[in-house]
Amino acid sequence: MTHSAPLIKTPDGTIESISKAMGKHLVSIEEANGEVAVHIHCDALVECMIQLRDECAYQQLMEIAGVDWPDRDPRFEIVYCLLSLTKNHRIRVHLTTNEDHPVPSVTSIWPVAGWLEREVFDMYGVLFSGNADLRRILTDYGFSGHPQRKDFPLSGYVELRYSEEEKRVKYEPVQLAQDFRNFDFLSPWEGADYVLPGDEKSGEGAGNGAPPPPTPKTTDTAAQTGAGNAANKEAVKRSVRKPKATGDKA
Repeated sequence: MTHSAPLIKTPDGTIESISKAMGKHLVSIEEANGEVAVHIHCDALVECMIQLRDECAYQQLMEIAGVDWPDRDPRFEIVYCLLSLTKNHRIRVHLTTNEDHPVPSVTSIWPVAGWLEREVFDMYGVLFSGNADLRRILTDYGFSGHPQRKDFPLSGYVELRYSEEEKRVKYEPVQLAQDFRNFDFLSPWEGADYVLPGDEKSGEGAGNGAPPPPTPKTTDTAAQTGAGNAANKEAVKRSVRKPKATGDKA
């Protein structure tokens, strides 16, 4: 079965030409799953990008992404996605850095990088030296922290709300109405393999479902319902009523 997407093959000699252009600045280069990943030294970023644009014909910068590896040193990995219009091929350029080691800006090569670098700075806190407008782009001006870091809490640190009493927008510490819950995502038709809250009173084992319902009450004889011949005669007596007297005389 053929796939609807076109097959993009890495042009012959791509690995060799990139390795030659990067020279001593190259850390490693590998191809996996039809994608070429180029790892370089952080300080040589601008020089390597110029070489990739002019010598290897990767003319366009499509994206800059960040990755947080809290257990690594350096902690952050910055990924540049480049496109060659003449080769119809894409590559990724990787480098590592820490929050106190600025990454050289590539805005002098691709002006669009200004917005992309601001996004990485906002989400991860990575600094870019040479970016003339390095400020937050997705979060608020007074936002605390960087949301894409692995140690950033899901609920954040502060919340923004409008105070009806003070007639203004204000920041407050996050106060959750309830804690985050864990779901087991089990099939509702099979039941849980543990005793649900409340089922322990029934004495049933885990996984047996709800306890059996009590035996329903039934009325097997007419006497149990209050019916019978005596009740029928009494009902007839009550239904026969004397006509009401009227004011007309014969």
